[in-house]
Amino acid sequence: MTTTELRDSRSEGAAGTDEALLRQIASALACLSRQQTVPNPVYPAKVQNAYNRLVLHCLRRGEEPPGSVPHMVRWACERPLVDWPLKLPADTFPGAALLVDPDTRLPHQLCMEWEVSAADPAAELFENERIREALALCRAAKAPQAYTAFRALLTSRPVLTGAELALLGGDPDCGMLLHDVIKRCYEPVPASYLRRGTYRQCARCRCLMVPLLHGGHRCELDRCRRDGTSDEGTPLGADKGGVFQLSRPLRMFITSPGLAETDLQAALKKKFGITPEMWPNYDAYDLRVPLPGRRHWAVDVKDRVNPVLLARSLTPFRNEPPYDRAFLVVPRYRFRENEAYGRQFRRNLPEDLADQVSLLDDQAFLRLVADEISAQRDKTGSPRTEGGRRA
Repeated sequence: MTTTELRDSRSEGAAGTDEALLRQIASALACLSRQQTVPNPVYPAKVQNAYNRLVLHCLRRGEEPPGSVPHMVRWACERPLVDWPLKLPADTFPGAALLVDPDTRLPHQLCMEWEVSAADPAAELFENERIREALALCRAAKAPQAYTAFRALLTSRPVLTGAELALLGGDPDCGMLLHDVIKRCYEPVPASYLRRGTYRQCARCRCLMVPLLHGGHRCELDRCRRDGTSDEGTPLGADKGGVFQLSRPLRMFITSPGLAETDLQAALKKKFGITPEMWPNYDAYDLRVPLPGRRHWAVDVKDRVNPVLLARSLTPFRNEPPYDRAFLVVPRYRFRENEAYGRQFRRNLPEDLADQVSLLDDQAFLRLVADEISAQRDKTGSPRTEGGRRA
């Protein structure tokens, strides 16, 4: 091995170690954000271990470490990842990204994506446990429509009053089969969301907005904040039976991309008269798009900050129901925020998937559908799509 090769291998090893530390820190920050009481000991073992590792890491690098766990949290609120004493490939973090919102003190989606990429993270276990349980019950009952209704519920109704949650038990779409699972997906809303006896729901996503110290509210979902959604929101009074919201991992990784999925569904219907099948065959993929000539495209929609983590976590689409082409669709604003999004994704995509799936933003995908319909119309001379409306 040459001197250069040795230096490169050490650098790669350091990057891997530093990335593991970042995952541990992200998991600790997410853990702290979920605490609603002061435990004994004050900091859970995963939080204390992450802090201890960060201190040791800083001392080895000759950097001044944070003086306490709250100081580590302050780093996460104030220091962009590029300023942390971590050797990470430039692809793995956006330039000015913070792990924690300095105003709400809640982890940003970027932090939670790092947590989910960690080994055995609580968020991933929680999300997968609920989704797997719902899938198993629906499969046993041979009720794919119940699973579709369940996913639609988590997307469109992230907040329920106690009365609404109870009434779901009689809902024929999914509540009668999945009521116990649904109840475990929702949790009582902490008092920190309440201001002057009223909660505020984001006008776009319907998640509860977080009251800010100096007035106003902020939605915790990336797209709502970046779209400039009003800080007033829609008022929701306290309910005698309580107010419940989806757990934060489900809001971040089910509700948020679910909105992008239903937005794409609505756009296909409005522009082309196409009605995609949502979450077909128990969520084989997100949308099955019918096209002229009895062709179908499979689409998975992801609303992720980090294209590197997205590429690493991607798995092959299930081929039942069958499809002719597979696409991974990401909202356009992610590409506007990070002009290298597509390149970073492709560089980190496993080789065996490179020819199986195409990454596009949602607007580019709609243009491709338009081109496909136009090309098929030119071949057949028919002005109609399979959905029965003119393109």
